[in-house]
Amino acid sequence: MDNPQSAMIIMPEIILVIFALIQIVVAAVIPNRDVRAYGLLSVLGFILAGCALYCPERLQHLTNNGDLSSYAFGHMLVDDGLARFVKLMVLIAASLSIMLSWSYLEQEKLAQPEYPVLITLATLGMMLMVSASDMLALYVGLELQSLSLYVLAAWRRDDAKSSEAGLKYFVLGALSSGLLLYGISLIYGYAGSTDFVNLAFALRDAATPPLGILFGMVFVCAALAFKVSAVPFHMWTPDVYEGAPTPVTAFFASAPKVAALALFMRLLLQPFSGLIHQWDQIVVFIAVASMILGSFAGVAQTNIKRMMAYSSIANVGFALVGLAVISKSGIQALLIYLAIYYLNTLGAFGIIMCLRRQGKMVEQISDLSGLSKTNPLLALAMVVFMFSLAGVPPLAGFFGKYFIFLAAVKAHMVPLAVIGVLTSVVSAFYYLRIIKVMYFDEPMQPIDPLPDWGVKFVIVVTALFMLLFTLWPAPMIDAALAATRSFLGG
Repeated sequence: MDNPQSAMIIMPEIILVIFALIQIVVAAVIPNRDVRAYGLLSVLGFILAGCALYCPERLQHLTNNGDLSSYAFGHMLVDDGLARFVKLMVLIAASLSIMLSWSYLEQEKLAQPEYPVLITLATLGMMLMVSASDMLALYVGLELQSLSLYVLAAWRRDDAKSSEAGLKYFVLGALSSGLLLYGISLIYGYAGSTDFVNLAFALRDAATPPLGILFGMVFVCAALAFKVSAVPFHMWTPDVYEGAPTPVTAFFASAPKVAALALFMRLLLQPFSGLIHQWDQIVVFIAVASMILGSFAGVAQTNIKRMMAYSSIANVGFALVGLAVISKSGIQALLIYLAIYYLNTLGAFGIIMCLRRQGKMVEQISDLSGLSKTNPLLALAMVVFMFSLAGVPPLAGFFGKYFIFLAAVKAHMVPLAVIGVLTSVVSAFYYLRIIKVMYFDEPMQPIDPLPDWGVKFVIVVTALFMLLFTLWPAPMIDAALAATRSFLGG
């Protein structure tokens, strides 16, 4: 493919690079440290990148080919329905995360122009990950995301917990990068290629895959399991979620999870499609282990950010059920689940951002005591998010889990669906406990006035989505189906 067409395919990424460079130059030249201006510039970049994803000129070449995959730069990057669907989710999550951060950064005296730049660069890395069609492109995108997130995790440099969170994430992230590179080297050594298409043909035609390929696949899967915080590579999640600044935690829990799960999906169903019988056992194991540990360990938590960390581990397990099914209905259910989950999580963290007394953030579940009496609208919004995470109908979270478990039943994986339902019931305990604390415990000192319009906007939009999804689910379902068909064909 020639360079003009390749440039058109990666136009959203080019837009993000331009906006990141503009922010860096402006921050160096103009002494103004207003983080809102830089944040708005990042949000504008995300909006333009989202528009570029679906502009008619960019999609014309796909239409001519039946809306199948198009490749850029010698099969290094791919543009298909899955990439566009997930990239749009990542851009929305990044925009909402920046809106959540404005008031927090100002009140904590952490407002620096580098913050939105790092968010932009992390988002760029995620978009490259989602479009990766070569192991080297995969690694570059993953590391660009990770390096930005390491800095964001330790953004509160004077806080011991934040520094510890950044250090833990960096050390364990470096270990996962080492596992990934070693796995890629094994795969290249035995298959002679890092291109996803070539690997798919080579592994599909092999009667018995070489042992080195299987070892390489296991190392790569272990590295990606770390990125999605799936058991047994979850150990960093509670500490990093608790120690990182709250808006950074909200970003961690949304966009990187979506991008890494999409990459996991692409890697297993394209280059490793000929090894389904080998990797399916791995996915089933980490799905079951994540659902069980995330659901039971969350019960004992008293810090709401640590509870949300274990909730994210459990939700990754639920999402991986859709991948373990290995069917179009499973992939469609996985995409729907991710779209609902990241908005739900951002809304819940928006509520957590409002928990401030006498100018200081509070993070204990007990700090929500009597919130329904001191701030009934905020408590009602939290009820919506907690019920949705628990899977209570008719909220959007119920439909996310319903599609996942239905796909497992259709694929005759009933035990996996049963484990999912039972662990979902267990995890409902700590969601319902928050509601009980808000509505039945004695009120504490009222929280400070709510932050600026950015936090309010995120809470309102995400809560309305959770409530109204049941009335108009067709656009989300159709978009996920179109992405699935473009990805798998047919």
